[in-house]
Amino acid sequence: MCGAPAQTPTLPPHVDITKETVIYGTVSLGDAPVPAAYVRLLDGTGEFTAEVVTSATGDYRFFAAPGEWTLSVLHKDGSVRKAVVALEPGLIEVPLTIS
Repeated sequence: MCGAPAQTPTLPPHVDITKETVIYGTVSLGDAPVPAAYVRLLDGTGEFTAEVVTSATGDYRFFAAPGEWTLSVLHKDGSVRKAVVALEPGLIEVPLTIS
């Protein structure tokens, strides 16, 4: 176990998290981060909204409005789907583990 403090995403200086919702996290498989996974953001009706590819350290990030969202991960080693409820602006960390 690492004694480092919890990490938060590095945001551009113009981002005001009192007004914006940032959904972020790391995609992992077991204890290992998963680079090059496709993370999709679906709206409350299940419609595709956006997609990003995880970084070399498995990180992803979306800027979204408060609301109900679903994150869906696709990777050659597995997939995962997770509902997210963002009630207000701010940082919403959602770790995703594929299986």
